Amino acid sequence: MKVKKTQNDPLLQVENLKKYFPFKRGFWSKQHIKMKAVDNISFVLNQGETFSLVGESGCGKTTTGRCVLRIYKPTSGKIYYNGKEISSCSEKSFKPFRREIQPIFQDPYGSLDPRQSAYSTIKEAVTVDNKRCVSVEIKDKVEELLLLVGLDPRMGDRFPHEMSGGQRQRLGISRALACSPRIIVCDEPVSALDVSIQAQIINLFKELQKKLNLAYLFISHDLAVVRQISNTIGVMYLGKIVEISDKKGLYNNPLHPYTKALLSVVPSTNYYLEKKKKRIILPGEVQSLINIPSGCPFNPRCNNSTEICRTTMPQLIEYENGHKVACHNI
Repeated sequence: MKVKKTQNDPLLQVENLKKYFPFKRGFWSKQHIKMKAVDNISFVLNQGETFSLVGESGCGKTTTGRCVLRIYKPTSGKIYYNGKEISSCSEKSFKPFRREIQPIFQDPYGSLDPRQSAYSTIKEAVTVDNKRCVSVEIKDKVEELLLLVGLDPRMGDRFPHEMSGGQRQRLGISRALACSPRIIVCDEPVSALDVSIQAQIINLFKELQKKLNLAYLFISHDLAVVRQISNTIGVMYLGKIVEISDKKGLYNNPLHPYTKALLSVVPSTNYYLEKKKKRIILPGEVQSLINIPSGCPFNPRCNNSTEICRTTMPQLIEYENGHKVACHNI
């Protein structure tokens, strides 16, 4: 299904996305259970902007990204790219869009072929749809991509094990850029790197976005990193978005108790602010996606929980100026 696209429409639009993983409780059991990894979430991503998904491990961030990439087929809901629905189209119909929606993975070493050099890795992406490229043109293109991500073209002969973690992630970024994408799904792209290298890679992302007008779906658990690159942020908990806002609104005026708890442990470089900050310690642990509590999924760990929280699921409603929150006690 193709919808008429206007100039102001978002590049990527996710509507009521659900992804359930069915399985049996035991080998001999006939009882089928559904693990609700992503449960009815919606968001938009505009050209040249960054939408970030944050939350604890297991909240559904990566599953959302894989649904956008069509690694997973959504259980229900719609995903629109550039006005065309891609969530239910066939693999053949989706193939032309694969170059335009590219991933960058968390582990830069595990995502690269150890038997291929940096040059070969990028060359494969450059020539995948055009086998008749001239060798000189391929060489120039590969060198251009290496320079674009801050790597010396002479490193084209190196293999992944001969490169540092930061260099390997830059190679992964250049491989994604070789496909001339419009959207890049970044799944924890700096979590495996040293702090100083994280800053370099984040700055590289920002430079590339400004130069190439890229859109990022940025997945992370680190709110300090997300603050540096995001335009809009969605906070996820047990498969649901509990708060969504622009960067300024979320960091200056967090509304959901879970968001407040996450922000309370983000370190500050200001000594006096850090000394005054009161950390919110959440009781208990994250519940299983198999046995999500009734009502608000956060209610067993929330200090402000009331009877309605334990019985009724809160809806994600707008509080002010696009700042949305799913909480009964705002």
